[in-house]
Amino acid sequence: MDSTTAEVAYNFAPFLRVYTDGLVERLLGTDVVPPAMNSETGVSTKDVVIAPETGVSARLFKPNSVNPEKRLPLLVYFHGGGFSLCSPYCSIYHNYLTSLVLEADIIAVSVAYRLAPENPVPAAYEDSWAALQWVVSHCNGQGSEPWLKDHADFQRVFLAGDSAGGNISHNLAVQVGVEGLGGVKLQGICVVHPYFGRKSEDDVGKVDDNASGGRPDVRPGVDNRWLYVCPTTSGFNDPRYNPAADERLWRLGCSKVLVCVAEKDALRERGWFYYETLGKSGWSGEVEIMETEGEGHVFHLFKPSCERAVTLMKRIVSFINQE
Repeated sequence: MDSTTAEVAYNFAPFLRVYTDGLVERLLGTDVVPPAMNSETGVSTKDVVIAPETGVSARLFKPNSVNPEKRLPLLVYFHGGGFSLCSPYCSIYHNYLTSLVLEADIIAVSVAYRLAPENPVPAAYEDSWAALQWVVSHCNGQGSEPWLKDHADFQRVFLAGDSAGGNISHNLAVQVGVEGLGGVKLQGICVVHPYFGRKSEDDVGKVDDNASGGRPDVRPGVDNRWLYVCPTTSGFNDPRYNPAADERLWRLGCSKVLVCVAEKDALRERGWFYYETLGKSGWSGEVEIMETEGEGHVFHLFKPSCERAVTLMKRIVSFINQE
């Protein structure tokens, strides 16, 4: 059966369709921006293969002009897309990381993990952890990548991501807290409009008077997407999806967290719940939250020049650069 006659088996439009013949049709983030050295943007980029056996790769970002006597903070970034869309190479994320690197004066590694449904979760977590291990292998002047060996400050390492990438950032930070990261200092994580589960199996349609401002969680499709991309999950209380169910939460392996939510984002309440739960977990770090009024999910990626996106960018830059 060819794809013109196959029926839609799973429809996550306007983002993704999967057909009965196995075809996966991605409707966003499929374009590729080539890397460039000494770009007119002020940022140089190049691509590296991290794990040839799985195809895990990354795009590296570096300001064109770097003081050789100065080490820059190092950001490892995980893109969003519900574990099934986009890459560091598409214009959405290439442009965003370029702007962030230029504004913050940092080195960034944007990770290309394998996507569901062809590679179901936990592939994204495994690939992201492998990428982080590759990054930190450069901490003592070792490793093969000169941008990391010569310019990155491994005592100022951050993880960040939006949506599913925020989820990945959190889960890797928990893993760092449990397993350690060698001599590398994971200072903080920034989770932007994070893709987490609701409080419990019964919360859809209920009102959260605290975080939601009295609005119900009416997006069961968000949860159905998790069940689809992670068919082996234990459900909505899977600790990878619902951090409140993770008994290791208090061991989060960094000293500060910035949670960013948006007023009109369907995931807003879940970001607030994460903020509140982390604050009560016994974790010894500092958690901050920023809410953007009048905007929806990952608005900053699609309207990067608007005033609220600029304000969000400045807050993230400050989070990374504050001593």
